[in-house]
Amino acid sequence: MGTIIERLIASRSTQELIQLALKEEDNDTVWNYVAALQFRGDREVLDAATKLCASRISEERQLGANILGQLGIPQRAFPEDSLAILLEMLEKESDPLVICAIGIALGHLEDARVVEPLLLLKNHLSVDVRFGVVYGLLGQENNCAIAALIQLSSDPDFDVRNWATFGLGSLIEIDTPAIRDALWQRLIQEDFNDSKTYEIYGEALVGLANRKDERIVEPLIKELTSDIVGELAIEAAEAMSDFRLYPALVELQEWWDTDDGALKRAIENCCLPSEC
Repeated sequence: MGTIIERLIASRSTQELIQLALKEEDNDTVWNYVAALQFRGDREVLDAATKLCASRISEERQLGANILGQLGIPQRAFPEDSLAILLEMLEKESDPLVICAIGIALGHLEDARVVEPLLLLKNHLSVDVRFGVVYGLLGQENNCAIAALIQLSSDPDFDVRNWATFGLGSLIEIDTPAIRDALWQRLIQEDFNDSKTYEIYGEALVGLANRKDERIVEPLIKELTSDIVGELAIEAAEAMSDFRLYPALVELQEWWDTDDGALKRAIENCCLPSEC
């Protein structure tokens, strides 16, 4: 726990933290207050968050959902209570930002019961709602949840597309032709040269590498031998463990300057039989 959060917990009451969070305009500072409430995680905080979730004011409902998402972290407190409150909210909530907060909170709870109600919102006109749906479905291995993530991996919005691709590629181990096809579409449709959309491209690369899809060998070698190599390409090479990548990885050592051990691990995994 960071010292800022520790100080807040020690010096502020639950109601003071809530009022500070509601008045604060800086988002990072707001989340410091939320984190302090979450770490406190006692019955008083649960009751206060429950009251916020029933408020007529959307900002208060949003704060209540944010608190419940990770109440008690790192040791979860009142998960069943939190789930029940959030699911009840989802049934009647109309504010897109509040629905987004509920979806994110449900994602943190990692409960299969969130899937069905979230699926009802996957085609919502609001990008904020669709993002909440994606986050809420992350890690779920239900076939309908996976189908929704596949659909949302081609969403017009960058963040929705990005998180859906990450969810399909790295947060589940299921390997199906439909998942591979969705990841491949992101690989061929995202702009490799755009620093923003490269993240989606890279997540697709990693997801296909996790599934040992040999179609990525050629584009991966192309990137590894180019002037700009993303960290996700190194992660993909490590996961792919294909000896055809070895020469490009060894050559990359001459200028790669990210010292996190990833390149070394990738080289070891892709080592040529004659070189190992």
